Amino acid sequence: MGATIGDLLPLAIGIAISPIPIIATILMLLSKQAGKTSTAFLIGWVAGIVVVTVVVLLLVGEAGDSDGGKPSTLSSVLKLVFGAALVLLALEQWRSRPKAGETGEMPKWMGAIESFTFGKALGLGFLLSGANPKNLLMCLGAGTTIGAAHLSTGEDIVVVAIFTVLAASTVAVPVIGFLVARNRMEAPLTDLRGWLTQNNAAVMGVLLLVIGADLIGKGITGLTA
Repeated sequence: MGATIGDLLPLAIGIAISPIPIIATILMLLSKQAGKTSTAFLIGWVAGIVVVTVVVLLLVGEAGDSDGGKPSTLSSVLKLVFGAALVLLALEQWRSRPKAGETGEMPKWMGAIESFTFGKALGLGFLLSGANPKNLLMCLGAGTTIGAAHLSTGEDIVVVAIFTVLAASTVAVPVIGFLVARNRMEAPLTDLRGWLTQNNAAVMGVLLLVIGADLIGKGITGLTA
């Protein structure tokens, strides 16, 4: 189980430091309905991570390992596919980064976040974690990794829980911190929003490249072992 958690760390970190959901969280925390919308967004964010990871785990679990304890062809091929997709997304992100002297811009839909209801915030959280291509690929990679380990049901639950906590931490910590100490959090959150907006593409480009290369390496190892 420990080895599986280690394999999941890059994927969990990749989801955790994805700038777009962090910026969305900050915008909600700076809105008039901060408590309701940020809590709903966090619930949706966690639910999306869990649903995608568990579904893939259940689908891949039976074919996860060969009888000899080595990764099956299916799990290795999936890692190769997910890794290659992440590398392609990394290149796209890198090309879209602001050039010298340009100012980074937030997606247009973020302008409507201040007027979001509880339901809209919940749905946005789920979509950004469970349907967003970048995070979706990392959740798919996590489910494949857990399924390939052939752990017991109890261990699967523990590993999914640890992965989810780590992946959701950068959304959960600001929400909880803001609810506990709102006045102290406003200025740091505003500064962080500006930095993430400017550096979103570069951060995600490098991150996706590293994680994609790691998955490709594990896929190749599994196929050639």
